[in-house]
Amino acid sequence: MPDAARTGGLRAVLHDQRGAILRFLAARSGSADLAQDLFQELWLRLDNADQGPVANPVAYLMRAANNLMLDYRRGELRAWARDAAWLVSDNPAMQAPESLADPAPAADDMIAARQEAALMRRAIATLPPGARRALTLHRFDGLAHAEVAAVMGISRSGVEKHIAVAMKHLRRAVMDWGEASSTASVSQSDMQEPRHD
Repeated sequence: MPDAARTGGLRAVLHDQRGAILRFLAARSGSADLAQDLFQELWLRLDNADQGPVANPVAYLMRAANNLMLDYRRGELRAWARDAAWLVSDNPAMQAPESLADPAPAADDMIAARQEAALMRRAIATLPPGARRALTLHRFDGLAHAEVAAVMGISRSGVEKHIAVAMKHLRRAVMDWGEASSTASVSQSDMQEPRHD
């Protein structure tokens, strides 16, 4: 079989299978534009192909398309590693991007912080009015004990007693919450079946 006929035969199959090959490349690459580029590269490579008879041309072309995709990804990884090395060598104090910690707080820490804030809001809401006002003025508004005493019209020792009551109440709420959390985690672990290794 002459080379032109063999290449023409593969090109004809490539033309017939264009939609399937493009869908395959788009699925593998995640980009329809990249799939088009890789398909064009496959088309061009058929001109330079030096192969014998092909028993299953569709499988041959799909394999060639997959190999092009793999070559593209390897090239991307090499370029990324080269760029990362260049950044680090250009500025030794800079770390490679993949070794940097994510600056966002962990999801479980954010959930725990929200739960603790809700617990504190509920606990503060249940404080006696004087203790709640003294705590709010001192802790949240930043007033000194003497300033809180002046605002509330009570003695400084009265402010200290209100704040002591508030802190005792809040500590108890946190401890009760901690015990409830540990009891819940223990009861969940008790519900799991024991492992028999």
